[in-house]
Amino acid sequence: MTSYQDYPGPRRPSAVPMVLAGAAFVMALWMVASQNGWLTPAPKGDPRPVEARGELAPMEQTLVSIFDRVSPSVAHITTRALVTDYWGGAATQEGTGSGFVWDEAGTVVTNFHVVNGAQRVQVAVGDKAFPAIVLAGTPEYDLAVLRLQGDIAGLKPLQLGTSKDLRVGQFAIAIGNPYGFDTSMTTGIISALNRNIETKESHRLSGLIQVDAAVNPGNSGGPLLDSKGHLIGVTTAIYSPNGASVGIGFAIPVDTVNEIVPQLIAGAVDPDQQLAKQPVLGVSNDSRFRSCPVDVSGYRYGAIFTDVRAGFGAAAAGLRPFNFDNGSQPQTWGDVIVAIDGTPVRSYDELGAVLGGKHAGQTVAVTVVRGLPEEQRLATVKVVLGKPKS
Repeated sequence: MTSYQDYPGPRRPSAVPMVLAGAAFVMALWMVASQNGWLTPAPKGDPRPVEARGELAPMEQTLVSIFDRVSPSVAHITTRALVTDYWGGAATQEGTGSGFVWDEAGTVVTNFHVVNGAQRVQVAVGDKAFPAIVLAGTPEYDLAVLRLQGDIAGLKPLQLGTSKDLRVGQFAIAIGNPYGFDTSMTTGIISALNRNIETKESHRLSGLIQVDAAVNPGNSGGPLLDSKGHLIGVTTAIYSPNGASVGIGFAIPVDTVNEIVPQLIAGAVDPDQQLAKQPVLGVSNDSRFRSCPVDVSGYRYGAIFTDVRAGFGAAAAGLRPFNFDNGSQPQTWGDVIVAIDGTPVRSYDELGAVLGGKHAGQTVAVTVVRGLPEEQRLATVKVVLGKPKS
């Protein structure tokens, strides 16, 4: 019998290429659909559910409480004044600033530069608007007092704190009207104390509080508060290369405000009563040097002076001035004042702030460094403060 060899039958084609091709097609289709939004569910027209927030954080509760309590006492001040335009004619100039209620008699405190030269002053407190008159002001302290006209019933004066025990890092709150936006609150900390600045009006203000709370044009004259909502200062100026807040603002300490404002009010009632001038030691400085480095008992800098005026306490106590030659080298080394009644003094420009609140005839302890440059030693002398000559 003849036998035949079996040959393998035809192979069945592999399904792998078909599967891969199908997968690629599905993926491409999915990508096209995804990119064109075909797979995105249609938006619903119903409002989304709201989740309950719960209680505010303790600091938030404090800030809300302070704003609710203090904002009805913050004033928005608008002024109108006649000025000379480019062609020499008369033009109207409007300004804006802030202030706060001082007493129930309708007295509002603000900065002198806010109302200086104004022919018309309008003040809004809460939901009420008042015409106001400028009772008195002093550019030396940049403070002014206004008297509201009309129905002043229900005005709430701010609660006063103190600035004598303020510390760097302490919370600070400013409320005012920056750029005319009513009753805006900003927060920050006290960045420094006892700062001295030169204002645009060419007045030197000393002993100021520096804060990093956002302060802008329109905040001037508004209150600076502590974490209890008590007044600790009056916002007066900002340091800015472009006119807007860069986190360096300044405020007049409330202890100065509480000394000067009553005098301004009393002077407005009795024109013969003059604003009390700050007492003086009887020293002056006509050099470009305001301070001198020292190294004794923890003191690093102090105030220098170049003249001691006869008839004042400094001369009677034997304080010794510096004397400089034309090359600005000391020919005679004098006393360097480093403290008055225990309050440090680092520069001649700080003398005014340290003497603030004191009065003529009062005796103060002046701590000086003597023996410069080689043999530095501390000495304390008693100086009777004098009344500055007009």
